[in-house]
Amino acid sequence: MRCARHLPRFFRYTMVDVLAPNKQTKFDPKRLRSLLDTLSYELDIEHLDLDDVVDSVAAGLPATITVDDLLLLTAESLASRTTSYPDYGVLAGRVEMTKIQKSAENSFSANIAKIAKIAPNTLSSQLVSVAEKNAEKIDGAIDHRRDYELSYFAVKTLQKSYLLVGSETPQYMFMRVSLGIHGQDVNSAIETYTYMSQKYFIHASPTLFNSGTNYNHLSSCFLLAMKEDSIDGIYKTLHETALISKASGGIGLHVHNIRASGSRIASSSGTSSGLVPMLRVFNNTARYVDQGGNKRPGAFAIYLEPWHADIFEVLDLKKNHGKEEMRARDLFYALWIPDLFMERVRNDEQWSCFSPDQAPGLENCYGEEFKRLYESYEAKGLAMKVVRAQKLWDAILDSQIETGGPYMLYKDACNEKSNQKNLGTIKSSNLCCEVVQYSSPDEVAVCNLGSVALPMFVKNDNFDSQLLHKVTKVLVNNLNKVIDVTAYPLESARISNKKHRPIAVGVQGLADLFLKLELPFDSPRARELNIQVFETIYHAAVEASVELAIKDGPYETFAGSPASKGLLQFDLWNHKPSDLYTDWDELKQKVVKSGMRNSLLVAPMPTASTSQILGFNECFEPYTSNIYTRRVLAGEFQVVNKYLVKKLTELNLWNKQMKDRILVAGGSVMNIDEIPQHVRDVFKTVWDISQRTIIDMAVDRAKFIDQSQSLNIHMRNPTKSKLTSCHFYAWKQGLKTGLYYLRTQSASRAIQFTVSGLSSAATPLKRKIDEVYESSFPGTGELTPESQGYSPGEEKRDSCNYTPDEIACSSCSG
Repeated sequence: MRCARHLPRFFRYTMVDVLAPNKQTKFDPKRLRSLLDTLSYELDIEHLDLDDVVDSVAAGLPATITVDDLLLLTAESLASRTTSYPDYGVLAGRVEMTKIQKSAENSFSANIAKIAKIAPNTLSSQLVSVAEKNAEKIDGAIDHRRDYELSYFAVKTLQKSYLLVGSETPQYMFMRVSLGIHGQDVNSAIETYTYMSQKYFIHASPTLFNSGTNYNHLSSCFLLAMKEDSIDGIYKTLHETALISKASGGIGLHVHNIRASGSRIASSSGTSSGLVPMLRVFNNTARYVDQGGNKRPGAFAIYLEPWHADIFEVLDLKKNHGKEEMRARDLFYALWIPDLFMERVRNDEQWSCFSPDQAPGLENCYGEEFKRLYESYEAKGLAMKVVRAQKLWDAILDSQIETGGPYMLYKDACNEKSNQKNLGTIKSSNLCCEVVQYSSPDEVAVCNLGSVALPMFVKNDNFDSQLLHKVTKVLVNNLNKVIDVTAYPLESARISNKKHRPIAVGVQGLADLFLKLELPFDSPRARELNIQVFETIYHAAVEASVELAIKDGPYETFAGSPASKGLLQFDLWNHKPSDLYTDWDELKQKVVKSGMRNSLLVAPMPTASTSQILGFNECFEPYTSNIYTRRVLAGEFQVVNKYLVKKLTELNLWNKQMKDRILVAGGSVMNIDEIPQHVRDVFKTVWDISQRTIIDMAVDRAKFIDQSQSLNIHMRNPTKSKLTSCHFYAWKQGLKTGLYYLRTQSASRAIQFTVSGLSSAATPLKRKIDEVYESSFPGTGELTPESQGYSPGEEKRDSCNYTPDEIACSSCSG
């Protein structure tokens, strides 16, 4: 590895200095090799064959080539070698950065002035003014070298969606975002810039897109109620979803109050067509109105309670077969499930489905109140249909096996363990299942997101929880400021966000944290560290919010909340925190006395977009593979687990043959005997880890998550018995989100994903769910149909090898 050297502010290739980007020149291999040598500082140069890279670029080149084309070809050639050694990807990113740097000015203030001149309506006047008045201080804080720490994957992602066209570098973007949040508070802006550029945390995509611009929409998530069951109410809601999507927001919409198909319309003496035709209209709006000018497709999640009489039809809407007029595949679907439904499935009892106009108020209550009202409607004979609860459960599982959804969120847990329970009944989550907030026809709930990058807190082979605590408080202050400075697409959203002031701190790179410390994901120490991370984040967030309340006052609706009574999230779980922080009681007293500035604080989101920028694995998930191809808006990229490659290199085990063996094994190392067992354990993929472990770790951290978490479940070949076990285990453990996506994978072709058809025959459950649950997850091995009370012949349907589009996951995430 080369020693670090003092680097110039910009790397300059000789041709870049003297030639215009579109001027043709003869290719000089010595100059290219010189550039690669310069850019390969602090890389493992002994594992990079730069002569071969130069030769491959030279092969087939025309007699002359432009500088930009040469840099493009060189970066692509390097990127294609990423699976051979990860430093090729870093070097590819540096070559691409050389191209980006050419178009930018030498200082941030000069670059802002340039953009303001050539695109006068792009930047906010405040940003331009602050950059000019504080030029020396701001310019001095920029560290251009940090641009060269980004991988090719990260740089291409930034180019595609985040950097202002033609004139912005990643460092300039981070400073633009920081100044957009903090305005004239330049010291706080520089602090935010420093932490972001050093990869300690990052704000959500809409904030990165728009902060500091005249289009200052910074919020990620919006939760809407259908205004009313009428043409006027439906189309007003549709209009609101379009405005939110235009403003880069992801949408969660609950439609429990729309009457079912076949119910009577009093004004016309006709009958309603129900949810399906209406949802097809919302589907077309999601397709038409993208997020922020074609940066990301629009994305709506539709929430429905399972007592709605159109539930079976809604479960079919995303399926790949069937009549087109009965499909709306561009929406995402979620179930808002009362405990009563789960109990009736478990006990193999009947389930009644209603139209909300005939059985009003079910969406407005939960727990025992819901049960009493529901049973009273049953006693009055108001049900439109009555089915075995297990028949509906079967339809839910069918849909999940084929399409990966619907999402599963538990209504009672979401309400009983919410600090917003004093506002009214919470009726939905958001697009990614981690934001759980109150919404109503008059209030559109909003959430602003950011995530801390956990591997950055490894210092000297130890996890620095004190630094995580400090950085989390900075992020909380930032997100609190975003509430005040963001533009709102709707007045009802502004009113709600200013009243309740919820924020969402999440994480990325939990798997990277474990890998840096060489901890198996399913080890006892990893489980302890998972708890330590989230207890630290929650403690820091509460402490920061109290400090903000002392300065600016508590949020408007604090009175009556659980926190106002000294009850924090872990209290709502009847859980006693560890001894990591001994001042919880003292902190609660401060909460009661001074209040909190924010009603909600923690919600681990998918981080599907921003983790690409920082170069870590998504949120709290294990790695899905050690070598794979990832498809995102910026294109397809080969990804290799850099920690594995470097570990195998240390052991003299990394070579082309080993790489090919891992590829053949679907990215898993579990059956490669040459690799020591401890190393294999550390580098287990999600397919090698029991889903009980995944759920147990979700439950462990849930005590410190006052909203919810985007929990995916992974099964190679899902069966209804396995899914039933998984869902009931998550529900009984008290999780709010039981399923975001079901990720499945062909056992024989682990890296290729297709969609298989399903037979239409229903498979009845042969034993009561209680028995299935009690026999589920008996150990840490993979579940089998036999262990769940199924014989091998009972389930012959194909499983769907379906992985949801990564773009969908990023629509509202950090």
